[in-house]
Amino acid sequence: MSVRLERHGDHVVELVMDRPEAMNALSTQQAKELIAAADELAADRGVRAVVLSSALPKAFCVGADLKERNSFSDSDLEDQRGIFRRCFGGLMQLPMPTIAAVEGFALGGGFELALCCDLILASETAVFGLPEIGVGVIPGGGGTQNLSRRVGLARAADVIFTGRRVSVDEGLDWGFVARRVSAGEAAAEAVALAEVVAGKSPVGARAAKRALHTGFDLPLGQGLDLEHEGWQDTAFSADRREGIAAFNEKRTPNWPG
Repeated sequence: MSVRLERHGDHVVELVMDRPEAMNALSTQQAKELIAAADELAADRGVRAVVLSSALPKAFCVGADLKERNSFSDSDLEDQRGIFRRCFGGLMQLPMPTIAAVEGFALGGGFELALCCDLILASETAVFGLPEIGVGVIPGGGGTQNLSRRVGLARAADVIFTGRRVSVDEGLDWGFVARRVSAGEAAAEAVALAEVVAGKSPVGARAAKRALHTGFDLPLGQGLDLEHEGWQDTAFSADRREGIAAFNEKRTPNWPG
């Protein structure tokens, strides 16, 4: 297995990529394992936050496994395409907050995997890039859409058209990196951040995620209507009642979820 789930307490799960012989280059099998992991997480109502990380100190993921593709027929490539779309889509559609913990190279599909998460927490060793047009294709794991939505069209075009690499500091300045940490600390810091998130209302966190992502491309009025729907979902929930009671009683909430 090149993917495993590690639990941290009751509500945080770390999804760890571990294919050291290929620096986590995304193969068909690894994509299938990521799909299965995402399906398991999506169905688990006890999970309140997810961290996507790598067991490798020098690479988060270096993109698609081009050695595997070297022997592909057109039919093989089309079959893999469907699997890859399910892989990236499954991560993007997780209902709970997600955090990518990036050490080392996050290139091509690796960068796209990180962009599937709500937050990217990266160490000072992190390097990002989308080099796909240099091998005759385009970013196909959401890179053209997710990066442009985070940093704007001009900066996304700069990265995609040139294939150049982006440092963690540049990513922080542009806004696709949420937090920068010391080398070797990305996974631990991401888990710590996930534990903070998991301590908040799970009903509230899921509703806020829906409003953020679904409303992003809507006209403002429609986005505000969507936000109102999320407010209604939370305002009349058991979580809201517990949150108010805990605040007034000066104690930690025990979220019904």
